[in-house]
Amino acid sequence: MCTVTFIPLANNDFILTSNRDESKLRETLHPQKYFEDGVEMIYPKDKIAGGTWIGTSSKKRLVCVLNGAFIKHSKKTKYKKSRGVIAKEILAHNNFELFINELNLNNIEPFTIIITDWNEIDLKLFELIWDGNKKYITRLKNEPKIWSSSTLYDSESKKLRITWFNNWLLKNDLSSKSILNFHHSKIGDLEQSIYMKRAYVETVSITSIKKEKEAININYEDLVHSKKSLFQTNL
Repeated sequence: MCTVTFIPLANNDFILTSNRDESKLRETLHPQKYFEDGVEMIYPKDKIAGGTWIGTSSKKRLVCVLNGAFIKHSKKTKYKKSRGVIAKEILAHNNFELFINELNLNNIEPFTIIITDWNEIDLKLFELIWDGNKKYITRLKNEPKIWSSSTLYDSESKKLRITWFNNWLLKNDLSSKSILNFHHSKIGDLEQSIYMKRAYVETVSITSIKKEKEAININYEDLVHSKKSLFQTNL
């Protein structure tokens, strides 16, 4: 997985949307509320590893995971911990910046994690990349952005998808409905499109999370079973 977009809105609000590209045989649970270490979290759960690829918490934070770092890596037989579990640890920690700076990622599979945090006046948008040897932590500008997983998309595919996203930005309003239409788009080669389909992997779900003042709206679409759910809460 996956394809992720970030859309900043007025007053430090935003929409973050994720297409999960995975085997449709891998079971997941729709977003639910969980209490872990005294922290309220809402996320869809991967039934195999128990973690998540996207979620929010009462720490006023959102975390989203993409497989891979900068380029496609060779997968090991076994790793110390699931990346989805690390996502939950970031959601739970009081000071996520201190946590990710001190985080020991030895024997963790390469990943890219997007973090948004709204505890302060200004919305924080961070990118944490682990390439298997080194951590890269970057605070990003609050501007529209698209990420594509390096395990599925090479540099040329990534550039093409950035072009599609930039064209979409020129022609559309920045709304949940509009960005969801983009995440459903089958432009170009279906194996490289935003809503992608290959022999053994395809877009199995779309999760769109909108922060609007203190309200969090989570639109989740299970594409394998044609089921949708809407979760609304204040965090």
